[in-house]
Amino acid sequence: MKQDLIDILLVEDNPLDAELTLRELKKHHLANHLVHLNDGEEALEFLFANGATRSLPKLILLDIQMPKVSGIELLQHIRSHELTRTTPVVILTSSKEDPDVRRCYDLGVNSYIVKPVNFERFSEAIRTLGMYWLLINHPPT
Repeated sequence: MKQDLIDILLVEDNPLDAELTLRELKKHHLANHLVHLNDGEEALEFLFANGATRSLPKLILLDIQMPKVSGIELLQHIRSHELTRTTPVVILTSSKEDPDVRRCYDLGVNSYIVKPVNFERFSEAIRTLGMYWLLINHPPT
């Protein structure tokens, strides 16, 4: 039996960044069905436990610098699994290091966004990416 539909899966270990992201998505009515997980290990369990019997998210927002399982390792799993291969994944991180950016694109990330330090710019980035990936983009079914 499938569980509730999930619009966004946010995988973020920084509580402040997670809170700001959730608040902005909810403020603009882009996160009616959102799940927040603290690290890549929780996300692997969530996405692939029990044969992935739950509904897959429409969008995965993923930090790359996390304990246990990094965002890059999680991205590898997402792209290598038949059920999640086409799920849009947006990296939302503070790292603008070229090796990180290059590795994520090599693994098939859909977008790589460096978190703005300024609160207003961060809010605008979250609103824009939520609107694009949930309302404008047309993914395969």
